[in-house]
Amino acid sequence: MTVVPITNPDLDAAEVSFFSALCSDDFQHLGVPNGDLRSSWAHCSEIVKRSEANGFRNILCPSSYQVGQDTLSFVAGCAPITDRMNLLAAVRCGEMQPIMLARTIATLDHMLEGRLTINIISSDFPGQTEDSAYRYQRSREVVEILKQAWTRDEINYEGEIYRFAGLTTDPARPYQQNGGPLLYFGGYSPAAVELCAQHCDVYLMWPEKREELAARMTTVNERAAAHGRTLDYGLRVHMIVRETEAEAREYAGELVSKLDDEAGRAIRDRALDSTSLGVARQARNRELADMEGFIEPHLWTGVGRARSGCGAALVGSADQILSEIEAYRKMGMRSFIFSGYPHLDECDYIGKLVLPELKTCSLPHEYGRVPDSMPATPLGVGERA
Repeated sequence: MTVVPITNPDLDAAEVSFFSALCSDDFQHLGVPNGDLRSSWAHCSEIVKRSEANGFRNILCPSSYQVGQDTLSFVAGCAPITDRMNLLAAVRCGEMQPIMLARTIATLDHMLEGRLTINIISSDFPGQTEDSAYRYQRSREVVEILKQAWTRDEINYEGEIYRFAGLTTDPARPYQQNGGPLLYFGGYSPAAVELCAQHCDVYLMWPEKREELAARMTTVNERAAAHGRTLDYGLRVHMIVRETEAEAREYAGELVSKLDDEAGRAIRDRALDSTSLGVARQARNRELADMEGFIEPHLWTGVGRARSGCGAALVGSADQILSEIEAYRKMGMRSFIFSGYPHLDECDYIGKLVLPELKTCSLPHEYGRVPDSMPATPLGVGERA
């Protein structure tokens, strides 16, 4: 299987992140609303605090127009309640005027003292459907303007969509002076791959069979090399980990035991990315899975029956899950974003059974974008941030 070069091949650690369910994506049983798990500041901020306590090094704060919390406001609120963990804020390009976005991100980066990372998203807006080429051109221009704002004294930009001349960058300089926050990105179209290869730092993938992931990484690596760059690679995947495989599989079955397929379809369809190529590939996984929903021995597609986007979970004992993670790392992956249902419970299971056995790191530190107060070296086995 192809092994893809990574930014720092000598680093034997991975960035292990969790997920805060800002977009009304938390359930005791998939597809069955639970008032105690609704998207609220109280619940979602508790996920953030629990993730830091359990030793996660970053946490994805997603974005949705239709349900849940506003991402950037939420991340700002997390600054005083966290100390060590990074926050990965999802930003939909074009939602905010790019100069104002640059200032907002810079302000957040100062509030977090360099613990900010950004997940770049290119999608339609509510009530609008744009051509894919236009959406990615818009995203490209936003990212290029952000980089000017973070690294130059003036913004001078002449694009197809945005044009600026002679704007000072004083209000938009981030805390992380060496290039600003790391940019994470996921997308399957050629335009998406090109954007990530040229401008972003971490290419994120949703779960598929390993050979398909390896082929995707090879494609992205080739495009990055054409720009003289080497990226890091990450996997966004759900998890069900228990003491034994039988317990994990039993819980997977319980999780979908009350799911109505029509309700699940409605949840998937409400997402603005529901017709994207990446979502289509997740649907294909479910079609290829066995009768119990497994597409590989420990990769279960049942989660995708009731959510858009990432639609599969690693299911197994702690040893089996650790073996899966090690296999992904040998392929060249260094970033993992886990989640599970309910999120607080699964955060504790992962924190107890998986994280103590992993050497973890902060990717921004390896890029020189984290202040000196962060650990100078990766954490060792059993150590916690």
